[in-house]
Formats: sequence, C-alpha cells, structure tokens
Amino acid sequence: MNVVTTSSPLPRLVVLFGGQSAEHDVSCVTAKHVLDAARSDRYDIVPVGISRDGQWSLVSPNPDAESLDPSGEPVDPFALLHETGQSGGAVLPLLHGPMGEDGTLQGMCEMAGVPYVGSGVLGSALAMDKIAAKNALTAAGVPQAAWFGFNRDEITDATAGNLLRELGSPIFVKPANMGSSVGVSRAETVEEATAALALAASYDEWIVVEEAIIGREIEISVLGNRNPRTSLPGEIVAGADFYTYEDKYHDGVAKLLIPAPLDDSEIEEMQAMAIQAYRALRVEGLARADFFYEPAGRGWLVNELNTMPGFTPISMYPKMWQASGLEYSDLIDELITLAYERHGRRNTNTAI
Repeated sequence: MNVVTTSSPLPRLVVLFGGQSAEHDVSCVTAKHVLDAARSDRYDIVPVGISRDGQWSLVSPNPDAESLDPSGEPVDPFALLHETGQSGGAVLPLLHGPMGEDGTLQGMCEMAGVPYVGSGVLGSALAMDKIAAKNALTAAGVPQAAWFGFNRDEITDATAGNLLRELGSPIFVKPANMGSSVGVSRAETVEEATAALALAASYDEWIVVEEAIIGREIEISVLGNRNPRTSLPGEIVAGADFYTYEDKYHDGVAKLLIPAPLDDSEIEEMQAMAIQAYRALRVEGLARADFFYEPAGRGWLVNELNTMPGFTPISMYPKMWQASGLEYSDLIDELITLAYERHGRRNTNTAI
C-alpha cells in the first residue's frame, strides 16, 4: 500500500466516501456532488474510496459519472490520516451509517491526530444509535413520540402483537443503527409487524419501534460547534406511507417545501428545540434535526438527529442552508473551518 504525497502548497482535504454499510451507494453519490462543489483553489483535494470489503483506495473522479467508484490505487488508511494531519490537512468523512458515521472512523481520526468534519466519537455514536439517542433526549427533557427499543434476541412470537397493543396501529420498525430509511417498515397487522421485525433484525441486532404520528414531517439544518445556529426549516410531504429511500436520493414523489409554511413563533420554538437536542447528543459540526409536528396535539416531537446527512442536490440539509443564504460551496468551507476549530480546541485538553 502507498502513502499519499503531494507537492501542492494548499492544505490537503481528504474526501472519504463509500464504506461498508448498507448506505454505501448513498455515500458515493454524496461524494460526487461534494467534489463538484469543493473549491480546488483552496484545498488539495484527495478523494479516497472505501470499498464494501473495507479496502481504502485513491480515486480519480470521472466527471461524467453519477457517483464515485470507490476502487483505485490502494492506500494505507492510518498512514494516510496521520500524514494528512501532520501536513495541516483535514478529512471530510462522507460516510453514512455504521463503520463511518457511528464513531468508529471518528476514533481512527482522533488516533491519527487529524482534524475531521462533524461530530466526535461520542456525539457520532449517540446520534447513530436510535435507542441511545432517544434515552439521552429523554434525560434532557426533549419531547419525542412513544417508542420501544430492544435486542433481536428478545423477540418472541408475542412481540409483534404486544407492540401493536402498546403503540397502536400502525407502527414503524427500524434498525437502531441505520439511516436513509434503510430497513424501515410501516406495519399495521401482526403479520406485517413480524415481517418488519425480521427485516430490521437483518440490518442490526438492536431494533427501535415507534408509534405512528399523524402530523407534519419537518426538518431543520444545524451548523456549528459550541455555538450552533439553525437554518430555515423544510417540510416533507411524503409521496408514500413515509419518506422513503427513493424520495431521499432518486427524485421520488415526495414534495419538499423550503421554507416550511410555519409562523415565526413555530419556527423559533423548533429552532430552540433543535439546538437543545444537538447539545444533548454532544453533536458538533453539523446535523439535520428531524421533527414531527402536531399543531393541535403535542406540538414539536424530535424524531432523530442525523450527523452526516445526505449532500446530493436534492438533499434537505444543503437545500435548507441555501434557502437561508448559505450556498453549497460556502457550506463546505464552513464545515472545514469548524473541523479545524474543534481539533484545535480539543488539543488544548491533551496532556503529553
């Protein structure tokens, strides 16, 4: 394997994509659009793909391709990260799901001493695991929908029926450590719930089951470290029973309303709750906060925080910032600046 060396006077920006999770393809599409927008006059951009079997490779982007191919010349992962940190560079990890967004890669970057975009080990792990996140939000007093979380070993013949009795029908069944609606099912009957549990268990040993909310689905982008700020909100009008993978990444039939039709007081309440949840989960850099809204009921309910949301042209996170006056390339610049700020702040706490 090779170590990456360049003669560019610009700071290196390693753009990591691909990965070993079920969200591999989403990451490859995200990386393509980020590379198209990142300013090559400010950074020495080094795309590095991670294959489905964990191989790290240098990548030469094809400008005509819809997404990036994670194959190429093999590189040594830790040597790449360490040398990038030593040279004053940073890492932009565009990996979604386990083995990338869950604190594992973040820990590797910490060990290598390289700045990286996004949350640290704890914030990444907490937000990725829906059960851990919901417990932390409950402790912080953040309103949520009713839910249950358990290990797949705890599933019995009576589980599906018990969940429907406790939460009502329909229910939503999800893998606890997955995003992009992968492995998510809506179930109304015992038979459907049983199948949904089996599907979720095929992606993760931990499963979360939530009540169905009759309300609006509204999201908001958060940006910053110790002093985060929020964008204008956006509303999703799902074309199916819920906001699906196809809607998120393949121009599905969902309608995205940006800004969401809300009055000033509703927006202010949502923004405050998003920052409350962001801090409760120890998130830094960026997150997309997803809400349900029951105007005549419980009001705002936090669904989840996504610490590395999609960055395709139809993705909500960059679109909400664009509507708030922050363009795509400027957003990337700010995320990299935040990575350096966080790295420098944490280094002051390191005893050698």
